[in-house]
Amino acid sequence: SFAVVFVLQYARVWIPDPEEVWKSAELLKDYKPGDKVLQLRLEEGKDLEYCLDPKTKELPPLRNPDILVGENDLTALSYLHEPAVLHNLKVRFIDSKLIYTYCGKYSIVLVAINPYEQLPIYGEDIINAYSGQNMGDMDPHIFAVAEEAYKQMARDERNQSIIVSGESGAGKTVSAKYAMRYFATVSGSASEANVEEKVLASNPIMESIGNAKTTRNDNSSRFGKYIEIGFDKRYRIIGANMRTYLLEKSRVVFQAEEERNYHIFYQLCASAALPEFKTLRLGNANYFHYTKQGGSPVIDGVDDAKEMVNTRQACTLLGISDSYQMGIFRILAGILHLGNVAFASRDSDSCTIPPKHESLAIFCDLMGVEYEEMAHWLCHRKLATATETYIKPISKLHAINARDALAKHIYANLFNWIVDHVNKALHATVKQHSFIGVLDIYGFETFEINSFEQFCINYANEKLQQQFNMHVFKLEQEEYMKEQIPWTLIDFYDNQPCINLIEAKMGILDLLDEECKMPKGSDDTWAQKLYNTHLNKCALFEKPRLSNKAFIIKHFADKVEYQCEGFLEKNKDTVYEEQIKVLKSSKFKLLPELFQDEEKVLSPTSATPSGRVPLSRTAVKPAKVRPGQASKEHKKTVGHQFRNSLHLLMETLNATTPHYVRCIKPNDFKFPFTFDEKRAVQQLRACGVLETIRISAAGFPSRWTYQEFFSRYRVLMKQRDVLGDRKQTCKNVLEKLILDKDKYQFGKTKIFFRAGQVAYLEKIRADKLRAACIRIQKTIRGWLMRKKYVRMRKAAITIQRYVRGYQARCYAKFLRRTRAAITIQKFQRMYVVRKRYQCMRAATLALQALLRGYMARNKYQMMLREHKSIIIQKHVRGWLARVQYRRTLKAIVYLQCCYRRMMAKRELKKLKIEARSVERYKKLHIGLENKIMQLQRKIDEQNKEYKSLLEKLSNLEITYSTETEKLRSDVERLRMSEEEAKNATNRVLSLQEEIAKLRKELHQTQSEKKTIEEWADKYKHETEQASMQSQMHEKIYRGLLVSELKEQNTLLKTEKEELNRRIHDQAREITETMEKKLVEETKQLELDLNDERLRYQNLLNEFSRLEERYDDLKDEMNLMVNIPKPGHKRTDSTHSSNESEYTFSSEITEAEDLPVRMEEPSEKKAPLDMSLFLKLQKRVTELEQEKQSLQDELDRKEEQALRAKAKEEERPPIRGAELEYESLKRQELESENKKLKNELNELQKALTETRSPEVTAPGAPAYRVLLDQLTSVSEELEVRKEEVLILRSQLVSQKEAIQPKNTMTDSTILLEDVQKMKDKGEIAQAYIGLKETNRLLESQLQSQKKSHENELESLRGEIQSLKEENNRQQQLLAQNLQLPPEARIEASLQHEITRLTNENLDLMEQLEKQDKTVRKLKKQLKVFAKKIGELEVGQMENISPGQIIDEPIRPVNIPRKEKDFQGMLEYKKEDEQKLVKNLILELKPRGVAVNLIPGLPAYILFMCVRHADYLNDDQKVRSLLTSTINGIKKVLKKRGDDFETVSFWLSNTCRFLHCLKQYSGEEGFMKHNTPRQNEHCLTNFDLAEYRQVLSDLAIQIYQQLVRVLENILQPMIVSGMLEHETIQGVSGVKPTGLRKRTSSIADEGTYTLDSIIRQLNSFHSVMCQHGMDPELIKQVVKQMFYIIGAVTLNNLLLRKDMCSWSKGMQIRYNVSQLEEWLRDKNLMNSGAKETLEPLIQAAQLLQVKKKTDEDAEAICSMCNALTTAQIVKVLNLYTPVNEFEERVLVSFIRTIQMRLRDRKDSPQLLMDAKHIFPVTFPFNPSSLALETIQIPASLGLGFISRV
Repeated sequence: SFAVVFVLQYARVWIPDPEEVWKSAELLKDYKPGDKVLQLRLEEGKDLEYCLDPKTKELPPLRNPDILVGENDLTALSYLHEPAVLHNLKVRFIDSKLIYTYCGKYSIVLVAINPYEQLPIYGEDIINAYSGQNMGDMDPHIFAVAEEAYKQMARDERNQSIIVSGESGAGKTVSAKYAMRYFATVSGSASEANVEEKVLASNPIMESIGNAKTTRNDNSSRFGKYIEIGFDKRYRIIGANMRTYLLEKSRVVFQAEEERNYHIFYQLCASAALPEFKTLRLGNANYFHYTKQGGSPVIDGVDDAKEMVNTRQACTLLGISDSYQMGIFRILAGILHLGNVAFASRDSDSCTIPPKHESLAIFCDLMGVEYEEMAHWLCHRKLATATETYIKPISKLHAINARDALAKHIYANLFNWIVDHVNKALHATVKQHSFIGVLDIYGFETFEINSFEQFCINYANEKLQQQFNMHVFKLEQEEYMKEQIPWTLIDFYDNQPCINLIEAKMGILDLLDEECKMPKGSDDTWAQKLYNTHLNKCALFEKPRLSNKAFIIKHFADKVEYQCEGFLEKNKDTVYEEQIKVLKSSKFKLLPELFQDEEKVLSPTSATPSGRVPLSRTAVKPAKVRPGQASKEHKKTVGHQFRNSLHLLMETLNATTPHYVRCIKPNDFKFPFTFDEKRAVQQLRACGVLETIRISAAGFPSRWTYQEFFSRYRVLMKQRDVLGDRKQTCKNVLEKLILDKDKYQFGKTKIFFRAGQVAYLEKIRADKLRAACIRIQKTIRGWLMRKKYVRMRKAAITIQRYVRGYQARCYAKFLRRTRAAITIQKFQRMYVVRKRYQCMRAATLALQALLRGYMARNKYQMMLREHKSIIIQKHVRGWLARVQYRRTLKAIVYLQCCYRRMMAKRELKKLKIEARSVERYKKLHIGLENKIMQLQRKIDEQNKEYKSLLEKLSNLEITYSTETEKLRSDVERLRMSEEEAKNATNRVLSLQEEIAKLRKELHQTQSEKKTIEEWADKYKHETEQASMQSQMHEKIYRGLLVSELKEQNTLLKTEKEELNRRIHDQAREITETMEKKLVEETKQLELDLNDERLRYQNLLNEFSRLEERYDDLKDEMNLMVNIPKPGHKRTDSTHSSNESEYTFSSEITEAEDLPVRMEEPSEKKAPLDMSLFLKLQKRVTELEQEKQSLQDELDRKEEQALRAKAKEEERPPIRGAELEYESLKRQELESENKKLKNELNELQKALTETRSPEVTAPGAPAYRVLLDQLTSVSEELEVRKEEVLILRSQLVSQKEAIQPKNTMTDSTILLEDVQKMKDKGEIAQAYIGLKETNRLLESQLQSQKKSHENELESLRGEIQSLKEENNRQQQLLAQNLQLPPEARIEASLQHEITRLTNENLDLMEQLEKQDKTVRKLKKQLKVFAKKIGELEVGQMENISPGQIIDEPIRPVNIPRKEKDFQGMLEYKKEDEQKLVKNLILELKPRGVAVNLIPGLPAYILFMCVRHADYLNDDQKVRSLLTSTINGIKKVLKKRGDDFETVSFWLSNTCRFLHCLKQYSGEEGFMKHNTPRQNEHCLTNFDLAEYRQVLSDLAIQIYQQLVRVLENILQPMIVSGMLEHETIQGVSGVKPTGLRKRTSSIADEGTYTLDSIIRQLNSFHSVMCQHGMDPELIKQVVKQMFYIIGAVTLNNLLLRKDMCSWSKGMQIRYNVSQLEEWLRDKNLMNSGAKETLEPLIQAAQLLQVKKKTDEDAEAICSMCNALTTAQIVKVLNLYTPVNEFEERVLVSFIRTIQMRLRDRKDSPQLLMDAKHIFPVTFPFNPSSLALETIQIPASLGLGFISRV
């Protein structure tokens, strides 16, 4: 055999084991043909000799490679046999916690193992994840089977069936329930009747009346049911229908140990205390015989009272009224009381009921029957013969059996009735197009004692298994034919012989029915007939050795021994007719209703409660009823009816496409995730899974596409083997690898392999890879050893070098030590000798010193005496010499004086003689003439200089005069300062005098202080001596005290430091905690804000959805109601659409009509409120009435004007004078206004002058201006009062003048107007108007008076502030005078600078205030000018043409001015629909985005709104905005699937919203405006509420945009991010046997990562072209990346084949490409990357090590964006692609769970891919000037013009 190739050393095999069924072992020695024993080693290390079967010599089955273990599909295993299937299921169930597994190439069977634990894999997110997916793309799941059935129903137009089977407790009912929930969630109902809710609500009812607790299951279904869920043409649920099979009626009267009756009985007993159940007289379940036999009336964890509430709610939902519900409960209570009826034996053949038996009385009372009659027929029966009838008593045993039979019959009929009513409630109201049937039926059963019920169950399973085998066989044949592979007949088990044994002629059922007809038939006689008929004639029928009352049938699953006892009784199901007649005569209406149609039902006593007409497609026409036919029908047996209903079921199933769910019960103890191999194998054999495996293994179970085979086994090919044709390449390689051509076949698109070939190829591949690894290892190890040798050699040389160096250093050290020792010795010896020498020398020196000192001192004394004597001699001799010198000097001086006197006398005589001679004078005047000439020249020069000086002087006088004029004012100004300075100096003098006084006092105090100090010193000196001893004691005491205080001080300091440190730490901790709390609260507030914003936007989304649905319904109603009549003219489409969509128009009308009254408009208003809607309707009617009255008045005015033409010439100019008076009055007022303005300007100038001290003086100019202003204001006030009095008198006179004119018959127009006013009651209105005018004037007067008072107060305040400033200046001056000159100059400069700075700041504030007032006045001026213009127009209309001619007209020169556009667009009211049509409805976004400026439609619409605002036309503004909003909605409804359209209108809606904000006039939005843009602000209307409506509309458009891009991206994400192999060759395709779609190769129709990036580029370019706000683009990109990350992660969590190391690398590469795209587009700060964090962490989790505790810690810290459920799921799903990788151990997963148990995160497994982040629209003003916008002709807007 082929297995021999593999049975070599270390091959792993499976050997049988009595406990574990199969055990794994490893071959220790190669197997050789002929060996009888195999040397094996078990996994636990035990060696074993395995003996081969000597007859068959079959080798044990081989184990699959570990890489194949844990596959989603059992047929993907290379070796297909029982141990492989069992092991694969166990690994998936225990290790990976996966309860679902496929079995079959097309997922023919879903194997579901009951986990006995609630798993989070059935939520709505999981349903959404499986919706629309192919069956092979996701991990196995009941939802995948349901989706496949739903998809095939829609695609193939063929009905489907889901067949759920399994043992009791295997989870059949739950699986069927989840399948129905999937259909209800995915399809939804076609009507508003909530059919899907009703379908799901039928489950609690059927479970309560048909489920019970057994030893194997707490909620075991004791009947089979087939539910057909009907769909319409759009595949939405419209109804359902239920058929039931083989209700276990015997449970009503008998329960085994630890079992219960049906749940409904215990629910009734638990609810007995309810008021409405008092009449039922119920009690505890242990009181009733029918509920206490099992001894286990309570189920752990189940509240029967609560379940009763759920049952009643389900009944109500299904239309079963309260009266009917009470009737049902009444009958059920009657059955319980009937079970307590006791019988007493009279003799062996008769019995009786005790008189006034309480239980029977209650039963009769509840059933509404006579007590005596029922008591009689419970103990008697009627026998009918051919001639007469007579009544016969029955024994006690027969009476009890009859009572139980009656109870069973009542319950069965009640069950049928409830099923019929459930079917009526679920009945489709419209025609059913297709259906999906869900069959929840019992699986194959075998017990120790098997009776009639097990026989019927196994018979049904034989039929179902036959159908299943044929279906599998058919699918296999179709696959072979499609791939054009020769079809060879596969031998599979055909159970038709077994079915013939049961149902054929003379089969078991026929013989049973025949025996039931016999008068004295019994179970024993029937058993003998069976032996005689089938024993030894049919191989499938056997007789037990030790029993004559049993038989054995060889079913497809196992042999079953049936006990014949009870077969006949259960088949006949006898009920006495007299008891039935008593019940039919009941006064209780519901009871006869249960039995009234018994003749029409197939079997009233059968266990087949299908009391309804069969399916419409297989309806049978009822035959004509002949007399006596009813009795024959009445006698049909249970077996006969069950066979008929089973045939009907098989016909239905054969007409549908079946899908199989096989439920497996893993253990009998309901332990969670515990796998009992024995029980599992038994069920796998019974449910047909192993048969499917066998059929698959008999052919070619493993199937690969050529591309997959090439990708996986490319390593086995050489380069020359690779051809361009993949198919031929694979053929060539396979012929070399597998020599036996019977082991594979080449199909059109796939290669088919027999069992074991994939394992063989995997072995060759693994060997090749292992050899390559060995070669790589060999090379690397050689390189490492060489590196190691080189490193060791280098280390040895280094060691040698260091050792030799060490030795040399040691020798050198020795030499140094020797030399040092000699040196030490030398110095030591030298030291000793020197020491001795120094001692002797020191003694000698000491002696010498003493001697020399003595001698020196003697010599010094002698020298000192000599020196002093010399000094004395010096001074004496000096004194003597000085005395001699003075005497000599005095004599010499005297001699000199005498001589000089004599010489002077002689010279005097000579001079006297010379003076008397003439020649002396001549000598003196010799040069005098020359000197005179020189002096004359000097005089001439001085004259010239004098003239020039005169000129300069005149100039200086002129300049002086000018300067004096300038300085005179300064002098005048400084006089005051001089006076102040004098005052200051006087003050300074007084202060100096005070200082002098203080100094004197200081000197006195100092002298006193000195005396005191002297006295104190004396006293201190006296007391010091007395206190010396006391001070000594005090010092000692103080020292001790100081030391103690120091210690205490140090302690206190340490304590203080500790406390300070603690306070500091606490403060730091508090600040840190506060900061943390602040951050957390901020985050929480942000989350709350986002949640609130998200909730609001979700509500808005829901509102838009409901609005669209309302519009659709309205359109449908219009189509239904407005049937086009002949000749009907069709209206304009845009007009009709805008009229029909009135939702926003009505809402906006109220908001814009009352802009003044809405002082505090709500920011987030509900889109539609009924009270608001009613108010709006009322307001509309009022406006229509007002419009009609105005129209009537206009008609009257026109008629009046026509009549007045004939009398225009006669009418005196009455109103001309009045008009002249009014114009003069207006001119006067204007002149007064100008005068007031001039005075105001003068006042401002006076106030803004330099605030010198003289400004505020009483005679100062500013002060005089203020007084003048006050007097003028008061005078003006008096004048205004007089004018008001005059106006009042004129108004009174006009009023009095009107009254007499009413009776006059003058023909003037004025009198006619007065007369009409009287007729129309308008006089009162005019009088009210005059009163209002008076009030207005009075209020204006009061306000003016208040303003004047306020101005006066402000002026007074300014005067006070000026005074304070003056005082401050004086103080500063006084301070400056005391400073030195330099400091004084600096202080004055500093003061002047501060003063100027303050004045500049004040002037800037005043300037800003004046700018604000100017802007306000400009706005008011525009409004007033517009109103004056309207008044003038109105006056001109009232003046007749003749009157106008009489007035003189002055010629006015109108200068021509160039047109200056104001950024407004004008259009006519009737062109509004055309504007909306051309600009919104029929606009093509692509042309606008490419050729024109972004946001052009928004600018055009806003410019139109501006013009309507300029005209103050609120109706036009409201109509335009309403039409715009409705138009945008209509466009999005029509082309809402086009991304360009939605993006275009999102951009324009946001731009329109920004324009409304930018030009609203609010300061917050005007910061970035230019002055020109500020002039364009809206003046008349506040459109804040419209901004809210537009914001809501933008949110709706954004959500629609997200849905559109989600629909576009959804098909690309899984293929591009997960399935496509971006990095080629990283992950080879795992050998999966082609159950799922090709994942690694990109075909033409497959999306890749490049497809996603191209689509992202397309989205981004479109949004940029449309001019979308950058912040909004970031939000869209963030949403797109969230969708990509969520869908990818969800798919990863549901696909085991994607959880591998190589796939993690692929994901990370793909994510890096997306991040690169973000960087290219400058979108890294958009938050998009953060949305991919869970996917990135999941990819990292696939790649990190998963072994040690450190790895677990790293994983827990790394995966903070993943929930615990997601981390555990990824670890459970992790699957090695190559056998070199290792699986994650269960213990490691437990460690992760323990570490993450404290993490508080969502238990939800999948991310919400439908989540939409709340969107915001940050204000983005436009720099585009409105007046520069041109309207292109391509838009077709020629009817609007620029203003």
